[in-house]
Amino acid sequence: MSMAKIRLYVDHPLGAGQSVPLDRDQAHYLFGVMRQGAGAPVLLFNGRDGEWLATVTEAGKRGGLLSCEEQTRPLQLPPDLWLLFAPIKKARTDFIVEKAAEMGAARIVPVQTEFTNAERIRRDRLQAHAVEAAEQCGGTFVPEVADLVPLSRLLADWPEDRRLMWCDEALVGGSAGLPDGAAGPWAILIGPEGGFSEVERSRLKALPQAVPVSLGPRILRADTAAVAALTLWQDQLGDWR
Repeated sequence: MSMAKIRLYVDHPLGAGQSVPLDRDQAHYLFGVMRQGAGAPVLLFNGRDGEWLATVTEAGKRGGLLSCEEQTRPLQLPPDLWLLFAPIKKARTDFIVEKAAEMGAARIVPVQTEFTNAERIRRDRLQAHAVEAAEQCGGTFVPEVADLVPLSRLLADWPEDRRLMWCDEALVGGSAGLPDGAAGPWAILIGPEGGFSEVERSRLKALPQAVPVSLGPRILRADTAAVAALTLWQDQLGDWR
């Protein structure tokens, strides 16, 4: 059997000989868009059981059935890293979620700050973008996208054991400031396009777990800052080392 090039996320147990049903959207994609049929190989993952090679046993317009053959990759969990960001314009928010899933965030949390432009999000749509990113990048884990939460509420209940790397535009041109070998749970906070308010900055500075960092000699757009911050953290403290 040739190795499959198509990967699908399924919310179903995976294991040798396990039958896996497809919903209507998955069937349309696999059989209508990708022109696959009975006997075609497909890679499946569910965020729990690793990646499995399966074959199509039933193909229809409204559904389908696959059979798991063998595990091709074990579950690879990302570091215990959250990405917190203030939503921006729709396409750029989608970009942030996609890149966070690709780059190894374990949880994605949209936050409402005083200067956040977007007052609401479609969590289901953003979660779908995280799934698509995991399908395309070869990941076996899909990060949860949380509901929009006020930053003030999040900081008030901040876990004692989780450090918070917050990207401070006032430190432009300074050193990154990440401590060496600081293992354990972390989070990255990206502010809105208008920056953090003085009240928010004061709260962050007073939080013992918070670590302010610079992202270089120029002020970055929010979506660029998210990628830069994830790269910095993964390179120094994450699973890229």
